[in-house]
Amino acid sequence: MEETTFEDLGVAQAIADNLRKQEITEPTDIQANAIPAVLEGRDVIGKSRTGSGKTAAFGVPLLQRLQAGKAAQALVLAPTRELAVQIANELRKWRKDTSVSTVYGGVGYDLQIQKMRKCEVIVATPGRLLDHLQQGNCDLSHLSMFVLDEADKMVEMGFIEDVERIMSFMPAEKQMLLFGATLSSEIQAIQQRHMQNPVVVEAKAMVEADALKQYYYDVKPQEKFSLLMHLLRKESVHRCIIFCSTRATVDIVSRNLKKQGIDNEAIHGKLSQSRRLAVMEDFNKGKPPVLVASAVAARGIDIKDVSHIFNYDLANDPQEYIHRIGRTARAGEQGKAITLLSNKDHDAFREIQGRHHVNIQKLPMVKFERIPFDARGDRGDREGRGRGGPRSYGRGSSGSRGGFGRSSESGPRSSDRDHERSERSERGKVWDPLQRRFV
Repeated sequence: MEETTFEDLGVAQAIADNLRKQEITEPTDIQANAIPAVLEGRDVIGKSRTGSGKTAAFGVPLLQRLQAGKAAQALVLAPTRELAVQIANELRKWRKDTSVSTVYGGVGYDLQIQKMRKCEVIVATPGRLLDHLQQGNCDLSHLSMFVLDEADKMVEMGFIEDVERIMSFMPAEKQMLLFGATLSSEIQAIQQRHMQNPVVVEAKAMVEADALKQYYYDVKPQEKFSLLMHLLRKESVHRCIIFCSTRATVDIVSRNLKKQGIDNEAIHGKLSQSRRLAVMEDFNKGKPPVLVASAVAARGIDIKDVSHIFNYDLANDPQEYIHRIGRTARAGEQGKAITLLSNKDHDAFREIQGRHHVNIQKLPMVKFERIPFDARGDRGDREGRGRGGPRSYGRGSSGSRGGFGRSSESGPRSSDRDHERSERSERGKVWDPLQRRFV
């Protein structure tokens, strides 16, 4: 059977050519179902798990419907700054003559104001955009398209009230596109109030069961790091993400990996905006090939060629597991997800298996060298301390190194949600992460 092309879906030749330059040649399920409906001007609800290609599903027809040179016609709201930046970058690649303004917290206001007044598309996080609207810095009166991306994440982060306030600045008549993995009651309420006979499209993720192998080890808490080091050295790791459930654990694991010669970067919500973007950009280039991350890297970010996901511990939310493992085995590539399961993770693990019916194979414990582990941290988790045992144990490692170089340090910052909200009481000022105050 002949493959469907983007032109078959009604996509303009120039945009289709730009997609091909990005090696996007064949529409995914969500793209094939959503693009024609959006081009027709219909409201669309897209149920789409990670890795399904949803950015192009709304971005491509959005770009095609724009009129060059007119005031802001389209708004895309995203829950995190990283995702907002990624969406904006993709839109710029797919239609070269379009002006896209990216709006998020943690940076100055003036340049954002200038760009918003000259752009056709705004991609924003809710807190900073609402601040601009309340100060009269942004005009949405000409808006014809509104996209709410990662809507379920908006609910988790407490942004739904902000979304409703932002919508009060828009025209009543507009096309609305809503994308998310699940539809909570809050999202359904927005649908009922603001959408007109929406088309519902749903697609499976691009992560296939035969492409993604999932395993777990039962391991004592005080031996997790030693097992992790063993796996990093023995597995054929091209590029990997090590997920931790807290920011403190991210920092502790990252620091200990560096002591063992494993070059890595840490990313979580307390890093400065510029630092987080730099970390993601470097990791996408493979420098370094190891990323230690909290949930901030699990949602919505397109990271190429990740061969392994290591769950150092599990989050309480079983859905988070699905988003984590969705960072590998993307677009037909092979991938492996390995969970290091200790006693405190068992309840979350049972819920993951019960809710998602995933096939996670238990592996027999292997022999590995015990490596010293310094569990000291400023706050949060104290890995290896308390009931679990000592701060460090075993003997030093004399095995082979991962061969990775050094990476730089990063300073503290508040979470996305806290930072966005705190900005509103400090209008016109900029957060200084070194002084930890607005200046």
